[in-house]
Amino acid sequence: MEIPASTPCLFPELSCCQCQTFSKDCQTSNLQRRNDRCVLIHRMAHWFHRNPLKATAPVSFNFYGVAGSPAANKICNDLRTTRARLLEMFTDVTCNPEIMKNATDAYFSLLQGFILSLDGTTQENKMRFIQNFKWTDTLQGNTPSAQQDAVFELVSMAFNVALWYTKFASRLAGKENVSEAEAKDVHRSLKVAAGIFKTLKEAHIPRLITPAEKGRDLEPRAIDAYIIQCQAEAQEVTIARAIELKHNATLIAALAFETANFYQKADHTLNTLEPECSSKWRKYFQLKQHFYMAYAYCYHGQTLLASDKCGEAIRSLQEAEKCYSRAEALCKEYRQTKGPGTTAKPSEQLFFLKLGGLIKNTLDKCQRENGFIYFHKVPAEPPQLELKASYGLAEPVPFELPLLSEQCTAEVYATFDLTKGAKNDKAKPKEVEVTPMKEPDLKPQKDTGCVLS
Repeated sequence: MEIPASTPCLFPELSCCQCQTFSKDCQTSNLQRRNDRCVLIHRMAHWFHRNPLKATAPVSFNFYGVAGSPAANKICNDLRTTRARLLEMFTDVTCNPEIMKNATDAYFSLLQGFILSLDGTTQENKMRFIQNFKWTDTLQGNTPSAQQDAVFELVSMAFNVALWYTKFASRLAGKENVSEAEAKDVHRSLKVAAGIFKTLKEAHIPRLITPAEKGRDLEPRAIDAYIIQCQAEAQEVTIARAIELKHNATLIAALAFETANFYQKADHTLNTLEPECSSKWRKYFQLKQHFYMAYAYCYHGQTLLASDKCGEAIRSLQEAEKCYSRAEALCKEYRQTKGPGTTAKPSEQLFFLKLGGLIKNTLDKCQRENGFIYFHKVPAEPPQLELKASYGLAEPVPFELPLLSEQCTAEVYATFDLTKGAKNDKAKPKEVEVTPMKEPDLKPQKDTGCVLS
């Protein structure tokens, strides 16, 4: 899995000139002079909904007489150990992106020996359909899907790798003190996850012989929702960065508006899924949509006030209050909705409470200014938000599989003999139950972030 080096800032889409301008803006801030500068992600959304990891049945890769050489047997043994190692990393709280990349590359470089053509022909790899794989789905409880197809194993395992990156980002963003480097890791991990989901959808899932069933992870609605969620959450980090570095209100409003639209799109993507498996996830998208619409109207109101349009600014802030109240109601609905995912009280998180205070204080300021200076009429309708962010938008990081392992040569491949696989039919293994992964407790903390003096 090729993952490019870390991006230099949380605005990777900026040109060099724009980055230099932003750097100059930062020089007057105390943040710039701190060795371990804290980015207050908690002022934005440090809390992310997470569905459970996919679970899988153990795979021995014991092909009995099929593996006809020591080198072939070694490939099978290494497949078993690298798969087990990768599965362990999903629930290891000490795992980081470098460890995850190494574990993923080790397994996928060998697994491709059962997928890619190694005999110089265009025919399917003869080993592709020899092993049965079972995987659960993030929205379907403990009921597994099974396919005797190495491509199914590849996409299911890679899906879990993407989920791990989202959970790693969530764990980092929920820490009490989030450094600038950690904020970049959160931002990047979410974009890496989006890139994995996107590549699976476009390049690998279409290769499956058996199409994904409705409501399963690998069908378009679910995987599209994951892609959009990752992009939206990465933009939340960008917005937090922009606020802490005191960038102009127009930029923040545009980014918040774009992020709200992402969440609305994700919600609409799931509207035809069965409510029992998607309702909680959709409530998350809906509350985040209204939360960021409240941010957009709040900062748009600041822009209007700076342009001496105080009446329109008041109306924009009033609309921000309405969106915030709706987000607050959706937080309660989210807590009460049963379904896959984490349990939390988002309306009690500091990032949520601070937005309410910001809207109130900004509206009070606008009303005071209007009563003393402007005397503008407040419009009946809220301003139309036609905001487009020119930079700061999160794009998925392209995902590439590792190179084929040097162990997987045409000569070794030729020693696998499928005609000898039937002699042990009497010793078929018993059906193995798929047990859920024991995920570490990653409950968000109530008061996250650092305090700057």
